[in-house]
This record gives sequence, C-alpha cells and structure tokens, in this order.
Amino acid sequence: MSMSRSKLRRAFSRLWLLAPVTTLGVGCSSTWGCDSDSRQETFRVATIELTDGGVATAQTPCSEVCAQLGAHAPCSFTRSSQELAEPDEVSCQVGTLCEGRRPEGLCSDGSVEGRVPALGVLFAKMAHLEAASVPAFERLADELAAHGAPERLVRAARRSAKEEVRHAHAMASLAVRHGATMPEVNVAPFGARSLEALAIENAVEGCVRETFGALLAGWQARCSEDVSVRETLSAIAPDELRHSELSWDIDAWALARLSEDARARVEAARREAWSALERDAADSLLPEDVARQSGLPSPEMARRLVRELARTCSPATTALA
Repeated sequence: MSMSRSKLRRAFSRLWLLAPVTTLGVGCSSTWGCDSDSRQETFRVATIELTDGGVATAQTPCSEVCAQLGAHAPCSFTRSSQELAEPDEVSCQVGTLCEGRRPEGLCSDGSVEGRVPALGVLFAKMAHLEAASVPAFERLADELAAHGAPERLVRAARRSAKEEVRHAHAMASLAVRHGATMPEVNVAPFGARSLEALAIENAVEGCVRETFGALLAGWQARCSEDVSVRETLSAIAPDELRHSELSWDIDAWALARLSEDARARVEAARREAWSALERDAADSLLPEDVARQSGLPSPEMARRLVRELARTCSPATTALA
C-alpha cells in the first residue's frame, strides 16, 4: 500500500477542522488522555460539585463522585490524615492513552511516583514517551542503513531522533510546571531484526500510533486552554507530522522488498493496531479540568478521529462496530 504526503496532510487538515479553537472562545469538551494503562487518582472530595449543584461528601456514593470527574470505579474514600473524623479524599480509576513511536523492549511505563497533580502526571508521561522515541528512531536509522535503505530515509530517521530530544525537553518542562518530573526511560538492549520485523514495528508504531499522535499534537495546539501548552504543541506538531510521513515512506520502501506473505503479515499487524487504538481511545478518561488544560479530545471524538484516519490511511481497514 502507499500513502502520499499530500493525502496525509489533507486528512490532517480535514480532521483538525473538527477541533473547537480555544482562541475563538470555544473550549474543547474532553476527558481523554495519555497512557493505555488505567491508574488510581486521588481527588479532594470537598472540591467536587455534583449535578444537583451540591458538593460531594463522604456519604455520596463514590461511583457518583468519580463520574463527576470523568473517572470511574473501582473507587474508594480515603483520609489524608488519620486525625480526620471522616474521609476527605476519593480514589477513582482513570484510564489514559499515549501515542508515539515506542521502541521494542521499552521497560519503563512512565509512571510518576508520589502524590502529583493529574496534569503533571499526564505531561510527565507524554515527556517519557517522547524520550523513548529517541532510541526508537536511532535504532530505526541504523537498521535502515543495514538493510540498504535510501540515504534520505536514514538521514530523516536520525533527524527525527534529534527532534524527539527537543520534544522530550519541552514536555518535561510542562510537567515540571505542574509538579511532576519526567520518569527515566529504560529500554532493553536491541538485537538484529529482519526487514519484515522492522516493517511490522514501523507499521504499528509509526504508521498507526505515531500518525495518530501527530494528529493529536495538532489538535492540542488548537484546543488547550493553557497558552503554554498550545505554544509547546504548536512547535511539536509539524515535526510529528514529518515523523508520520517518514513512517509511511519507510512502509512503502519496505513493502516493495518483502514477499507477498510478509506483506500480508505487515498489513494484518497494521489492521490490528488500528482496532486496538480505537478500543484504547474509547476507554480512555481524564478529569475534565485536566482534559481542558491538555486540549485532548473526548473519548467519543478520539474514537471518531481514529476511524477517520484509519479509513484514509488504510482503506481496507474495518473499524470496530
């Protein structure tokens, strides 16, 4: 299959038009975030308003309290101090999703230690993934050279690694502003791989996850209520679009050199990656205030964006019902 740069850019421009633009005074309604794993987050009960206009208490069902936050069960009430007569905090499960090129053998998950604001956790995870993309691109460049790829692809991969260093620093700065530190990236040593293995990873991590990540970067640059987030993502988004284009260029080059059976396996991996991404998007949640500040789309909109992008990039892909 082939995906031209002009077709990809047209798709991005069309989908970005669905994003309400913050500078026009319209915020993005969103509860969608960054990391496929669910985690427990703790919130102050007294700060949570209920649908009837009242304020949550320890007598309010915790499932109802969490629902107001865009989170869900399992949940529980806790005390921030043993001296308190009743619980003053609620713990809810928050699922999030992060997109980008993850290297094979990534051992660290971007978890942030300690009691850190949810927005700081989100940006720290995003910074962690940007940093993890650095060795991913460095390995990709070395492997492309070993497999005899055109020098332009090798150079583009090395340039992408350098750009990801800058992205990681930028996102780490946002994390620090919100009380978090980027977790250390831990990647297992790389081994030699076949061209088919390279093509499958590139199809999944580049053509699917990194392409969607590039779309999200542009979306956040338009939707975040935080001017520093908009400025940071506005600088990152053009680089991420080029990384996505590189993924599709590598895909076209590799598929032309693989057997028919190997090409079928690459395409099967790509189809499953689109389906998995759609499921992750539909299941992802963030507290409403965090979502507004980060500029990420709602789960419903994220799922729509995945479907539309999959139809454009992989016309044979059948999205989930």
